[in-house]
Amino acid sequence: MLARVGALYHDIGKMKHPTYYTENQSTGINPHDELSSKESARIITNHVIKGVEIARKNNLPDRVIDFIRTHHGTSVVYYFYMQEKKAFPDEEINRQDFSYPGPKPFSKETAILMMCDSVEAASKSLKDPTSAKIEAFVENIINKQIEEGQFLNANITFKEIESIKKVLKHKLANIYHLRIEYPE
Repeated sequence: MLARVGALYHDIGKMKHPTYYTENQSTGINPHDELSSKESARIITNHVIKGVEIARKNNLPDRVIDFIRTHHGTSVVYYFYMQEKKAFPDEEINRQDFSYPGPKPFSKETAILMMCDSVEAASKSLKDPTSAKIEAFVENIINKQIEEGQFLNANITFKEIESIKKVLKHKLANIYHLRIEYPE
């Protein structure tokens, strides 16, 4: 129940600038086209800070605010980070300019939300999904989070992470109406 409530509130900070998020860009106009990569990353990462402000102003419980604070951990807004690297290939790009403020998830529930949110958001970019592509896609996203140490403060086991991966693969297969490929 806690994870479900956290999932409902984790992105409330996007209400401050909704058109900067792709899920709200139905007109084909992207305001990021007018900004630098650093400015875009700052707007995107600020939805966490704005979300905490909104939650506190509305007296949401700290346990719910934890989901808002941690759902991206200290990860990098990779798209804009790579855009900056491409625009300035000879310069050292500071990853901190493109990173969420954190903290990293520190409970099992907040870690689960981070995995689910990342997979769901990235799944919108899947082209011609197959069972094999979905399998690799989920593995890559969550393994990268593990490599970055995003779950080190959360009380979650590798066995539980594997279970979550399995559920996410199954859910994506259902969303894309794929049949499970059984080995012969």
